[in-house]
Amino acid sequence: MSLVRLEARGRASPAMVYLTPLLAVGLTLASGFVLFGLMGFDPLRALHAFFVQPVSSVRGIGELVVKATPLVLIAVGLAIGFRANVWNIGAEGQLTLGAVTGGGVALAFYGDGGWWLLPLMILAGIAGGMLWAAIPALLRTRFNASEILTSLMLTYVAVLLLQFLVHGVYRDPDGYSFPESRLFEDDALLPVIVSGTRIHLGALFALLAVAAGWVLIARTFIGFQIRVIGLTPAAAGYAGFNEKRIIWLTLLISGGLAGLAGLGEVAGPIGQITPTVSPGYGFTAIIVAFLGRLHPVGILLAALLMALSFIGGEAAQIAMGLPKAITGVFQGMLLFFLLACDVLIRYRVRFGRRRAAA
Repeated sequence: MSLVRLEARGRASPAMVYLTPLLAVGLTLASGFVLFGLMGFDPLRALHAFFVQPVSSVRGIGELVVKATPLVLIAVGLAIGFRANVWNIGAEGQLTLGAVTGGGVALAFYGDGGWWLLPLMILAGIAGGMLWAAIPALLRTRFNASEILTSLMLTYVAVLLLQFLVHGVYRDPDGYSFPESRLFEDDALLPVIVSGTRIHLGALFALLAVAAGWVLIARTFIGFQIRVIGLTPAAAGYAGFNEKRIIWLTLLISGGLAGLAGLGEVAGPIGQITPTVSPGYGFTAIIVAFLGRLHPVGILLAALLMALSFIGGEAAQIAMGLPKAITGVFQGMLLFFLLACDVLIRYRVRFGRRRAAA
């Protein structure tokens, strides 16, 4: 028998539910140390450039919050669905549609804006994300099609639609044929709420999403239905819970929050519609949701960590000439170690040989 083995626990370990994300982060840092050494870089200097240097100033902390804002919005919505076993993998596409519809309102009223323009853009962005999420919801509830596949494939349709528009009707007529829209007017931009940084109103929306997500899951009957359907679908059926309604609800919530995140990007740090709105927030938010244990407060902390991987990757490229792909490598390692460590929730590691039965 082997000297190291896994032994099933009598029940899932509550402590390991919260300890395994910390263990996964530690293993990721240790692996990064080794990786940088193998690449010929000073590991300590590289880790400092990646994780410490970006947040060593007020401006750096501001950039951390700006990057974390869309991750929080998207991950909270995804977590609500994941708790009900509704697997929306297409938040990137819903984010893109939110940017297309919300930004389209800014362009439609270009030169004629007012105080009402930004609220109208926010509503349009949410509606765009919900519309894109409604397609997999309809296919799941009507034809039992997997929302994993349909939402994911719609992401590529959304990206192509965005590129079609910025090369066509959205293109700036005074932009020398560059594929980007006009710069949004002041009435169409999210106001900056912390001077000296780029932290905008979307950060408050993210905090509201965290609070609302917690109340929905922990303090409402609908949240109770979501949890029961996710844990024991058979019991939910006996209790008379409407699974199709929950599928629609969770997909529309996640799509709407992703659409709001997309609007926040084009009306916030970008300030216009470009062929690329997101560096992959919709996919990274899946890691954030699981790293945060599908809990809104945990998601907030996990989003800050993942946002650090984005700005840390950029800082490391500038400071040490590290390749651009290093950000994706760290995010991939974090997800890998998180999934690997999750086995400790239901199993414990035992050392030594198992005694043979008499």
